[in-house]
Amino acid sequence: MQYSLRQLQIFQEVARHLSYTRAAEVLHLTQPAVFAQVRHLEGQIGEKLIERLGKTLFLTEVGEMVLTTAQAVLAEVENLEMRLAEMQGLARGRLRLAVVSTAKYDIPARIGSYNLDFPGIEVVLSVCNRRELLARFSENADDLYILGTPPEGMAAEVSRYAENPLVVIAPPDHPLAGQRDLTVKVLTAYPFLMRESGSGTRLAAERCFEDAGVEPRVRMELGANEAVKQGVIAGLGVSVLSRGTVALELRHGYLVELDVKPFPIIRHWHVAWPKGKRLSLAAEAFLKRLQND
Repeated sequence: MQYSLRQLQIFQEVARHLSYTRAAEVLHLTQPAVFAQVRHLEGQIGEKLIERLGKTLFLTEVGEMVLTTAQAVLAEVENLEMRLAEMQGLARGRLRLAVVSTAKYDIPARIGSYNLDFPGIEVVLSVCNRRELLARFSENADDLYILGTPPEGMAAEVSRYAENPLVVIAPPDHPLAGQRDLTVKVLTAYPFLMRESGSGTRLAAERCFEDAGVEPRVRMELGANEAVKQGVIAGLGVSVLSRGTVALELRHGYLVELDVKPFPIIRHWHVAWPKGKRLSLAAEAFLKRLQND
């Protein structure tokens, strides 16, 4: 039997996300193309690899076995590519970055600067929430991981490289806009827009309310920074986001930063990678750039 590396790569992404649609997005393919490749692989093997129960996909026992082998094969291929790239210095290669969604406002500019110096390096960027990023970390799916709070309970090398202040935001006509020395308790009188479970920003906001001995009046949970920003602009409530996330809206007056103690909460950006992992030259160059900026 002959299985192509592309088939194994496509099956690995479907198995990782348990979704043909999500795998297609990651691979920049159409959903029918992904489905067809998995079906072709199943035909070659002669066994079902994925089953659907209702709306949920599950790996079969054979599918679990194929996934383990696919991961090992693809890892060896990437190691070969890395060694070949290192023989040519940084003339070519690939850098895989996974970043929490809040970092997507900062990292693209750093990638742009990096690519000016190393145009032969292909940068693959995955944007996800903290829970998804830690899952990718445990699978060693990327070279470097950008997040606010370092991984806990995981064997990781971590380097802090920049500040990431969290601030309370509101629409410019909010009753608290312009007031000074507000407390967290004052915020409980107004609806609050919360990030989804698993978000590092949410964890920091919840900890702040807990330290103050109060609970926010959560009006809704939103799964993306953009949704939170638009909700606050529309007057649905106040929220907590990274200052970098809302820099443009603050500059143009669509949002205001409330003077609430103990905000701004100064957090930091961290770059992490699995302990003992041998970083490629491309990853080492990007890491050094983060540490020196």
